[in-house]
Amino acid sequence: MPRPDPIPSLRRTQWQRFSRIMRWMSLAAILAAAAAVYFVAQGESELKVHMLIATALGAGLSVLLGAALMSLVFISSGSGHDEEAHRTAEETLIDKDVP
Repeated sequence: MPRPDPIPSLRRTQWQRFSRIMRWMSLAAILAAAAAVYFVAQGESELKVHMLIATALGAGLSVLLGAALMSLVFISSGSGHDEEAHRTAEETLIDKDVP
C-alpha cells in the first residue's frame, strides 16, 4: 500500500531556505572581499599582507553578517511569527473566548 508523502515541517523548510540564501551570499561575500583587496592594492604603493588579510576579512564578513540578518528578517516575516507577535491582548482573548 502506498504511503502518502509526509507533511514537510515548517522549521526544516525555513532552514533549507536560509541555507540556500547563505550559500549564494557566501559567493557574493567572496566577490566583495576580492574586489576590496583589488581596490586597496591599486591605491597603495607599499602593500602589507596583514592589511590585505584584514581588508578581505572585513569586507567578506560584513557582507555575510548583513546577508544573515536580512535573510533572518525575511524568513521570520514569511513564517508568520511577525503576525502572531503583532496581535494585541484583546484580539487574542476574543479569538480564544469564541466557542
